Formats: sequence, C-alpha cells, structure tokens
Amino acid sequence: MIQTADIREWRNQDVVDPKGHRIGVLEAVYVDTATDEPAVATVRTGLPTRQRLVFVPLDETTLGPGYLKVSYAKNLVKKAPSIGTDDILPAEQEEEIFHYYGIAYQPGANGERQLARR
Repeated sequence: MIQTADIREWRNQDVVDPKGHRIGVLEAVYVDTATDEPAVATVRTGLPTRQRLVFVPLDETTLGPGYLKVSYAKNLVKKAPSIGTDDILPAEQEEEIFHYYGIAYQPGANGERQLARR
C-alpha cells in the first residue's frame, strides 16, 4: 500500500495491472477522510488529445521501480468512472466509483465525503 508520505514522489509514474499491462500515468491520490490513508487514485489515460482521468482503488497496490501495480485488470480500469483532466471529483460521483469496483461506500456520520484529494 502507498504510504501518505510517498504520494508526491509517485505522481506521474506508470500504473500497471496485475499482468504488467500499462494502464496510464498516476495523476492524483485520494485519501479516505476517516483514516487519511490512500484509497483511490486517478490515472491519466487516452490519446494525447482526448485524455481523461479514471479512478482505481489502491487496495493491494504494490510499488516497483517507476511504477505502481494495482490489483485490477486494465480493461476494468479503462471502463471505470472518469472525469476530465481539469475536473474535480463531484461529491455525488464518489459512491459510483465504489459501486463500480464492488466496494462498500461509507460516507461520514454527517454525510461528509469519503474521499479527499492529496
């Protein structure tokens, strides 16, 4: 798992799937607001003129020299909820990301967001 202190140095590194297939480049990391631990990343994908940011959970992520290996297949990640490269994650889209990957969504007790960008 990526440690919070390491987030900045892994930005712009390749993100690969369990078989080593390149998915894209790590753009940003979102932490769980309850624990402040890295939870989800955005990965820049697509052609240079049509790039977007797809979301991928960071559970069971391993770090290698110049890459992060996520536990989800490239085809699954490429079809995940996404935003434009200059956009921010709308609060109402958070739950969609968790459901897409089959992960329970737990907003705060007072309805606070579960994710915060770092």
